[in-house]
Amino acid sequence: MQHRNIIELQSFGDAGVVKKPSGRIINNLVYVQMEYVSGGLLFDLCQMMGAMGEDFGRFFALQMLDSMDHMHTKRVVHRDLKLENILLDNQLDLKVADFGFATYKSINKLKSYRGTMTYMAPEIKEGKEYDGEKIDVFSFAVILFIIVHGIFPFKEARKEEFFYNLLMTGQNELYFQKVNGQNLSVEFKDLILTLFSYDPKVRLTAAQIREHAWFQKPNFNFENTRAQLSTIINQKSNEMQ
Repeated sequence: MQHRNIIELQSFGDAGVVKKPSGRIINNLVYVQMEYVSGGLLFDLCQMMGAMGEDFGRFFALQMLDSMDHMHTKRVVHRDLKLENILLDNQLDLKVADFGFATYKSINKLKSYRGTMTYMAPEIKEGKEYDGEKIDVFSFAVILFIIVHGIFPFKEARKEEFFYNLLMTGQNELYFQKVNGQNLSVEFKDLILTLFSYDPKVRLTAAQIREHAWFQKPNFNFENTRAQLSTIINQKSNEMQ
């Protein structure tokens, strides 16, 4: 897949050669060569920054939506979207990586148990047949919540888990109180609740998410936000040195 927010596969094969420090040479190794991405993991940035707020959330979310929309249009689902599988270049452009759990073509009736527990949609955990696009959207929502609010929304999306159970049972005000999210905007809460829905049919597609009211902030400027975030990251990096 060729997209600026998806890591580029440059070459692959089964004739790789490694020369060990001892001088021993190992031949016929399977290899995958990808583009070099210099900015590290989105996970590391979130650890350094904590809660980044809604504007910086929009900045990253728009890029994630671009990559997801491209994948899904090509009939590809990732199935392991998480902070650790998203890289950043030196311009803060996202690069989705690690397609080890990805599948293609028949993506709307899947059964394989794939993903990472804290990002995984409930229908996978329960062993149900699932729509790959809908589980990517669920993982996207977990990532977005962490970028905006600085914490995981729940330990895992199970009925027995305290925080997810609050969402399942419609106790939304109590949920946002428990996660100290009362100051999050009404639009963000509406979006995130829709995407965390236990019923995958309620979750929006990547294209529909882009049309949600949360993305329609009148004075939001993508490039200005990039510059602001870059300045803050540089300041924090200098403070930590």
